[in-house]
Amino acid sequence: MSDFWQRAFAFPFLLFLFALLVWPIAGALPAALIFGIGMSLRLLSHLRNLAAFEKWLSDPDTQEVPDGSGLWEDAFSQLNKLTRQRRKDREQHAAALHQMEQATSALPEGVVILDEADRIEWCNPLAEHHFGLDGERDIGQQITYLARQPEFVQYLVKKDFAEPLVLRGTRHDDLVLSIKLIAYGGSKRLLISRDITHLERIETMRRDFVANVSHELRTPLTVVNGFVETLQDMPQLENDMARRALQLMGDQTSRMENLVDDLLTLSRLENEQNVLIEEKVDVPELMRTLYEEGRSLSNGQHRIKLEINSEARVAGNTGELHSAFVNLVSNAIRYTPPGGDVVLRWSEQPDGHTVFSVKDSGIGIAPQHISRLTERFYRVDRSRSRETGGTGLGLAIVKHIIMRHQAQLEVASEEGKGSTFSIVFPAKRRIAKSGAND
Repeated sequence: MSDFWQRAFAFPFLLFLFALLVWPIAGALPAALIFGIGMSLRLLSHLRNLAAFEKWLSDPDTQEVPDGSGLWEDAFSQLNKLTRQRRKDREQHAAALHQMEQATSALPEGVVILDEADRIEWCNPLAEHHFGLDGERDIGQQITYLARQPEFVQYLVKKDFAEPLVLRGTRHDDLVLSIKLIAYGGSKRLLISRDITHLERIETMRRDFVANVSHELRTPLTVVNGFVETLQDMPQLENDMARRALQLMGDQTSRMENLVDDLLTLSRLENEQNVLIEEKVDVPELMRTLYEEGRSLSNGQHRIKLEINSEARVAGNTGELHSAFVNLVSNAIRYTPPGGDVVLRWSEQPDGHTVFSVKDSGIGIAPQHISRLTERFYRVDRSRSRETGGTGLGLAIVKHIIMRHQAQLEVASEEGKGSTFSIVFPAKRRIAKSGAND
């Protein structure tokens, strides 16, 4: 038997023995009375300790644990130790939480902790500024009740957080945020917001600078090219060196004009005010036009094949798609040696996606270059690019055009065996031949 039970039964046992000793002397009634009074006093002691315990339970954070008596003294002593340890742990946790709050408050990003239902559990001061939140009042509120921009709500519903969302026009008219959601702890998510207003302004200045400089260059280049062509046509020009110099001047001036045209095209595509004007694009007919243009560019040096495996149309801008398609076709011809094959294909996938692809048997591209192909002026082989007359902006233009059409550019290539460039349009842009949306 443990010490506790020994102590618990010691008093009733001794009281019972005392009553048995009194019984022969005073009789049964006095013995029972003595035993009853003793047990009653014992019960009153337990009730007094129990009352003290109940009072402590009503506010354990501020009141001290009672001292107690008898068996309760040991129990209260153990409880007091546990309470002190609990308070110590809570103080440590509070200190750690305070340090975390200080650390997150010092971050250059806004941080919001969301639960599985997108309810706010906590946010730092910068997030309060970004979204107009109140760190105390808005706890437990759904973030979409407070940040109601349609693109933000759609971003949460779509649950595709691979790419950040650029959110303009939040609670501050000139504030531009880059938003990223990160899942953690099973069902919770971190909403990270960064103020990119300054970067957007710099990017706008860069676009405006490129557009303005390109416009300013176009006129003098046109004048210079006109005079070069005039000089080349002069019949009295007999000096071979002069003719060669004029030929080089004409070629380089034309190349600069192409570069200016591409820069202006990029500036137009990047301009947010340039809204995409959509129409029903007859891609099969556009493919036939591309086929003829490819044959003209190749001048009989390549075997060009046209494969139209679908009569589907797409919703988009005919001029922009023609520009993107012809860029891929001209690249395939330029980087495929004479006698090589170029295949233009328009097809449809079982999931409703439609695909424009250009496959060539050209020089191919090493894997380390593929991810950077759409960067401006990026060259896989600079000397080869100069020979073919490219501006280095063609694939950048393609990227911006397909982004405006919610399409994706896929590249498969192997050095020495050729490349396949594919533009994959989402099913929602597919239009049946009859003209009705599927």
